[in-house]
Amino acid sequence: MKKFVFGSFVLFCMGLTAAMLWGAEENLHEKPARQAPEWLTKGIIYQINPRAFTPEGTLKAIEAKLPHIQATGATIVYLCPVFMADDDMDRKYWSTRQKSSKMENPRNPYRIKDYYNVDPEYGTNEDLKSLIQKAHERGLRVMLDMVYFHCGPTAIFLEEHPDFVLRDKEGNFETGVWAFPKLNFQSQALREYLYQNMEMWVRDYDVDGFRCDVADLVPLDFWEEGRRRLEKIRPDVAMICEGIRPKDQLYAFDMSYGFQFYWALQDVYDKGKPALSVRQKVEEVEKKWPQGARFMHYVDNHDIANGDWPKRRGVRWGEKGMNAALVLCYTMDGTPMLYCGLEMADKCRHSIFGKTVYIDWNQQNTDEARRRMAFCQELAKTRLSRPELTEGKLVWLDNSTPDEVLSFARVLGDTKVLVVINFRDQPIETNVKLADGTEKTFSLAEFGYVIE
Repeated sequence: MKKFVFGSFVLFCMGLTAAMLWGAEENLHEKPARQAPEWLTKGIIYQINPRAFTPEGTLKAIEAKLPHIQATGATIVYLCPVFMADDDMDRKYWSTRQKSSKMENPRNPYRIKDYYNVDPEYGTNEDLKSLIQKAHERGLRVMLDMVYFHCGPTAIFLEEHPDFVLRDKEGNFETGVWAFPKLNFQSQALREYLYQNMEMWVRDYDVDGFRCDVADLVPLDFWEEGRRRLEKIRPDVAMICEGIRPKDQLYAFDMSYGFQFYWALQDVYDKGKPALSVRQKVEEVEKKWPQGARFMHYVDNHDIANGDWPKRRGVRWGEKGMNAALVLCYTMDGTPMLYCGLEMADKCRHSIFGKTVYIDWNQQNTDEARRRMAFCQELAKTRLSRPELTEGKLVWLDNSTPDEVLSFARVLGDTKVLVVINFRDQPIETNVKLADGTEKTFSLAEFGYVIE
């Protein structure tokens, strides 16, 4: 079976022990996670892969779609990298996925040439500033995707600062699993260069925060100092870690990617594992992460939607199956993320490696697209109108059909929201044991759910 490595999953491939990875030896579960800004914890994220989002693939085209994004119920726009990508044609420094895309395009958005300027493919620095301003006028926050683990082989700083990347004894680049030169965080000058980069986007462009690519492969003290500097400019800045290093949330990061939960949920759908396994994964994580740690929940993103992966989740899981997964994302503790096009049941194969495939906006007029948009809007309305779903404690409830059904409550003071979800394509009746010891019976349709 073909396997691909992306995000922080690479940590497993590097042979780190469980103790090193989770930080269990530090008793992190006894320490509180940092307090995150309310706009993040109560928000709904909308991720945009510019090359797939519109035919134009530009920041101006994204700006024109802000009313649509807002209509989904999203409150935060998260952009995949829009900085100048490396155009070097030496395939030695292309990732495996980049080569296998067969697009012959060196400009991988996660292989940066210039961190300080927007790639002309997407527009100009002023276009980005305008997009952020227009988003703010609509009450939307904007987060940029920062890629600091590696860079492109012809990054603009290398001629003047060859020590900004790691090199072997012969002076050749040390590369990571994606074949890109790794940045040298032993260099204080490099750190300063990157700190000033983040500060510029916040100070001069009014960016609200950052999603940080493979952040747990970058030294934690770099991110901690970065946050200290950014908070002097914007006290409510938000930082999301693409990674699974628990101590990131003690100070540096407000939220981490919910890789563990996504993998568990995927196994429920694709491998027939019990629905209970999602709960078990959550409980496992709670024992190893700081108290109150937060996670971003999703069923699709730029990596998963990419053309070299198996069929899109919307095809594999079906309309009702996707809806059941979305219910979980919107009602669990954490922040849900919608990947662009999911709100209209887009099923085309996206790519971060070129502009050959993009969302067909005419599909908004299909019945399935209308149903999905209305469904996302209703979930957003429910989430944003029930403080239990953004502030309440997650309390798991046992049920009589754990292979098929997840049941839990979100409890805030004397109020609660009860959630029961069937993750199978067959109707089922289940008895849920409530917190007071009584039982309540639910008859659920295939992939049916109850939020009450």
